Amino acid sequence: MKLIHTTEVCRGKVIVSMGELARWRRQNWVRVGTDGKIKGPCGTSKDKKNPDRCLPLAKARRLTKRQLAKTARKKKRAGRQGKTVVSNTPEARVRNT
Repeated sequence: MKLIHTTEVCRGKVIVSMGELARWRRQNWVRVGTDGKIKGPCGTSKDKKNPDRCLPLAKARRLTKRQLAKTARKKKRAGRQGKTVVSNTPEARVRNT
């Protein structure tokens, strides 16, 4: 079976194909703690109600400990207020190309 890599626009939003999902899975996402250290694979946070920030490993390695800590603290702070989706800081923004 062949996967078709397409992108469609529906009501102004971009819908990605299964090819994008496969690429996302290969990026090796890791958890980042509020101290700026890589804690392990994404999805292994003990606190399920307020999980740690997750980033692709390559992106996490490019950022300084201070930048990692800043984006992780932002995620935790917003999580305490009940938010589940929190944007990254500008330095930690992940661009899908």
